Amino acid sequence: MRDEYDFSKGVKNPYAKKLKKQITIRVDEDAIDYFKTLSEELGMPYQSLINLYLKDCADKQRKLNLSWKE
Repeated sequence: MRDEYDFSKGVKNPYAKKLKKQITIRVDEDAIDYFKTLSEELGMPYQSLINLYLKDCADKQRKLNLSWKE
């Protein structure tokens, strides 16, 4: 290994903006259990499944239809 490296001719990663960002959100336990069960059936991590679901909603610009009971 070298003592020093020259990065003066380095190029920024063009995919860096598309990397995932870690956040903290509060999710109901029932929702997490649902995605964990579904992820076991599909053989993929539940966090990846939640991410795919949210990304699909954002790509299709789905909006939640909320109506409050009086």
